[in-house]
Amino acid sequence: IQEGILSLDGFADIFYHNELASGVVPQITASIGPSAGGAVYSPAMTDFVIMVEKAGTMYVTGPEVVKTVLGEEVSFEELGGAITHGSKSGVAHFVAKNEYDCFDKIKTLLSYIPSNNTEEPPHVENDDDPNRLDHNLINKIPENSLQPYDMKEIILSVVDNHQFFEVHELFAPNVVVGFARMHGRTVGIVANQPMYLAGALDIDSSNKAARFIRYCDAFNIPIITLVD
Repeated sequence: IQEGILSLDGFADIFYHNELASGVVPQITASIGPSAGGAVYSPAMTDFVIMVEKAGTMYVTGPEVVKTVLGEEVSFEELGGAITHGSKSGVAHFVAKNEYDCFDKIKTLLSYIPSNNTEEPPHVENDDDPNRLDHNLINKIPENSLQPYDMKEIILSVVDNHQFFEVHELFAPNVVVGFARMHGRTVGIVANQPMYLAGALDIDSSNKAARFIRYCDAFNIPIITLVD
């Protein structure tokens, strides 16, 4: 019992430092293997979680405990796999196909965000004219207000080099959030997505947007909001 208390104290110390670092330095988790019990709380407290599909899993108790307590049979993937946390719980911000894709996503993410809350986000020079016009933009929004359209097409048309790094792509898709650049400077994008639930806000999408806005506010990233 004494050893158990000491181990719990160790977990608490980790969580405490997670909290101290929150909003001060970016915290990124790469889940590329199984993680269970107390070890899964810390990743959930970090700013971004990237999980590798069919490799990374996170759950407090495993399938055997679930079967014993609830009488339900679930697999490791169903209980705490990348797709589950990416689409249902929202714990995973990104779902990677493999380890290489996971680290590529981390590199891309780091290219948009500052190293700490006292710095400005990275400025990346590019050849996209900030004064360019997209004359096809008007054709992407239907005249019938009841007809849905893909907000991501609007986002891609206005950001630098048509590049948008979406966060929480699989979770609460009625709101779109992510990073892009305008005239080489990092911006956060928050937008309704008419393709899902007519872009209406519900609990999950509200939490998704609020978490992203809070992060951008902490790390000096201006936000562009597109509202349908």
